[in-house]
Amino acid sequence: MKRWLTIVLMIAAACAQATDGWGSGAAPGPSFDCNKVEAGSIEAMICADGELSALDRNMSDVYAAAALKATNEHPPVLKAEQRGWIKGRNDCWKSDDKRGCVRDDYRRRIAELQARYRLVPGTGPVRYICDDNPVNEVIATFFATDPPTVIAERGDGVSMMYLQRSASGARYQGRNETLWEHQGEALITWGYGSPEMRCRKAP
Repeated sequence: MKRWLTIVLMIAAACAQATDGWGSGAAPGPSFDCNKVEAGSIEAMICADGELSALDRNMSDVYAAAALKATNEHPPVLKAEQRGWIKGRNDCWKSDDKRGCVRDDYRRRIAELQARYRLVPGTGPVRYICDDNPVNEVIATFFATDPPTVIAERGDGVSMMYLQRSASGARYQGRNETLWEHQGEALITWGYGSPEMRCRKAP
């Protein structure tokens, strides 16, 4: 009798464990505690959305990997930047498409961290000579992120750019910079209102 009771208790415990978390059929939540979020907030929306929750968990993993590589960063900027990013993400409540805003913010930030801290493979650096002036060069490294990214350097400036939809070629857009590769050449703008430069890959 005791043996059967023990078996029944073991089966009951296994069933309880199977219905907890994944086994319950409910999608796993984000990396933060959903019991502590404010109703109607962006965090509450993330908690209720399987795709956004998955993006948040991915962000948490990528941030942790970036933090390991940023230990010798001077000045230490990663943590402050991440706090600023979270604030910006939460400002998506102002958007007409709140969910799309949050999703795109996650994707861009994950891609940025993966590229900046070399968490994914990169291609390059590729050196471009612009306007036939060897001194006028742009150095670009391309990363297989989602969306694809490029980190471009010109002089003391650095720009993170993201792949945009384009009828032809590969067009990357940064804050005030663009790089459009097309038919073996690259058209690059660097800085707000700056003229477009015609660039070619250096041998």
